[in-house]
Amino acid sequence: MSDLRDLYQELILDHSRLPRNFGKLEQANGVQEGFNPLCGDRVIIYVCHSEGKILQAQFEGCGCAISMASASLMTEALKDKTLEQIVALFTDFHTLVTQGVVSEPNHLDKLTVLAGVAEYPMRVKCATLPWHTALAALKIQTTQRSSII
Repeated sequence: MSDLRDLYQELILDHSRLPRNFGKLEQANGVQEGFNPLCGDRVIIYVCHSEGKILQAQFEGCGCAISMASASLMTEALKDKTLEQIVALFTDFHTLVTQGVVSEPNHLDKLTVLAGVAEYPMRVKCATLPWHTALAALKIQTTQRSSII
């Protein structure tokens, strides 16, 4: 179990130090800024979507390793998803980082590396900030509301 935890931490640090899809997306038709005043994490999520499907997602921002890794992993996960699939993915991700479990782990793929966040309730907002911000950029309402965007 320790080896798996080390691997997860390594993947989180990799996505934090070398985030994927980092930078402004010029052709974005959905943009939203999110800020967590408790710790100073700040992200801007850019999405390009057409006919209810995500074509591209990128982000800019600064913050802790958890928020930056979450944004990086999220932008990878959103590509080619429909808005319906994104809501389902967010719901499962939210359950993962708040409760440490999910009904279909394969559905989350690499996002499962953030399961350990559930052990640190103060870090949940760090992990979910990019997600709440992306949902706002896409104008999607969910039952898991956040006051940080």
